[in-house]
Amino acid sequence: MDVLSLPHSSLTLLRPGGAYHELKAWDAADQLLVERALEVVPADARVLVIDDSFGAITLGLSELCPVSLGDSATLATALPNNAVLNNLPAMTPHNWLSSPPGMFDLIVMRIPRQLDYLAYLLRWANGALAEGGQLLAGGMIKHIPGRSAATFGQLVKTTCVYPASRKARAVLCAQGDPKLSGWPGLWQGYVVDQAGLTVEALPAVFARDRLDIGARLLLDHIPGQVALLEPGARLLDLGCGNGVLGLTALAARADLDLSFSDVSSQAVASAEHNLRRNYPSCNARGHHCDGVPEGSTRYDLILLNPPFHEGGVVGDHIAIRLFEQASLALAPGGKVLVVGNRHLGYHRSLKRWFKVVEQIDANAKFVVFKAGNQEAGRS
Repeated sequence: MDVLSLPHSSLTLLRPGGAYHELKAWDAADQLLVERALEVVPADARVLVIDDSFGAITLGLSELCPVSLGDSATLATALPNNAVLNNLPAMTPHNWLSSPPGMFDLIVMRIPRQLDYLAYLLRWANGALAEGGQLLAGGMIKHIPGRSAATFGQLVKTTCVYPASRKARAVLCAQGDPKLSGWPGLWQGYVVDQAGLTVEALPAVFARDRLDIGARLLLDHIPGQVALLEPGARLLDLGCGNGVLGLTALAARADLDLSFSDVSSQAVASAEHNLRRNYPSCNARGHHCDGVPEGSTRYDLILLNPPFHEGGVVGDHIAIRLFEQASLALAPGGKVLVVGNRHLGYHRSLKRWFKVVEQIDANAKFVVFKAGNQEAGRS
């Protein structure tokens, strides 16, 4: 647990997950944003916090009764848990599948690492601020994307750039004119020639304008694997992004019982958008969650292209957690298809959770594995 000291209080915070215990549940940008927000917030203001990592900002401003909105499903676990830990009322954050209605007098926002997502947030904020409302945005300097100053200059009116503090920076802005309506950058996508698909994604989604090179290697094996499944087999596109893996499976077998899951609400929204666009008559479910959806469903095939970064942390800790969850969620005879960077050595991690691990493809950068807990009759 970590203690965050604030001007008039302190918070005890817990970071979800068991990996990387040395990482804190807050950083200097969270602390700076709370301090500056308390300085500028008007009386009786309606306050919104966007993309609070683990609840530090929302709980630090608890006296203002803020609304919280986050793209990541991790916040949905961390915020209520940390609220209870500090004897504060439990809070449930909104996400982009159900964003809160405006108008807000103050929006406090973590600056994202992706420039397109920053543009999305600023345009959305312009439509959610009340007249005379202010936007307070900040982040760790090393994680603020290049050309962010130009993006702020184009979309909002910067009124104060605060001095850097503890390697973090914050800016105060007034409402600008550009909004999401009519923005050509809202959706970006590409065509998947192998499956005859057109896919698009919202700005927070990884590789939204191009097919990820690891996913491209995995795509070649999906038709052959789904051809072996029984009618109505249950398939999970785990960490779905824009849903391209699951949609490729549907292109080969329209009878599949398909689920999508992703920690990003914009990814789930994008996968559902692409399902409606490409297969409007197919029945599939989207789940905004950090891993395998909770419940009793067991899957005959799980498709996984795991991320190897979480914010500024790079490693295999996310993949290992997803491997464990996937191993517990497989039906008898079920398989997981995984693609990963060679240097991450996923074969070692997979063998911790699966009895059978087979390398089925590789190139200079990526490796594709098929893993399961028993030999299938046909594989």
